[in-house]
Amino acid sequence: QVQLVESGGGLVQAGGSLRLSCAASGLIDSINTMNWYRQAPGKPRELVAVLDNSGAIGYADSVKGRFTISRDIAENTVYLQMNSLKPDDTAVYYCNIVARNTYWGRGTQVTVSS
Repeated sequence: QVQLVESGGGLVQAGGSLRLSCAASGLIDSINTMNWYRQAPGKPRELVAVLDNSGAIGYADSVKGRFTISRDIAENTVYLQMNSLKPDDTAVYYCNIVARNTYWGRGTQVTVSS
């Protein structure tokens, strides 16, 4: 059974950086997209970054120029480099992979203090 495990979250001051990782255990066939979502308290889950199987990338307007999504195919891992963090970036960040099935990680907390 495939599992996604996020890591790299934590507490950081505004202006700081974090790098999130999402490692997939097991082989995932026919990946369409590898994505990062986030959910802040009292708010709906929002799509932050998308990386599709052609290498095309998309970002939410709120993170453009600050966040970078990337992947290591050999390691079956997707990353989210987050720079110039703001308190509004505080949320639980979730890894998501859409393939023949859809997979979610359990999330990692990112807290940005002002």
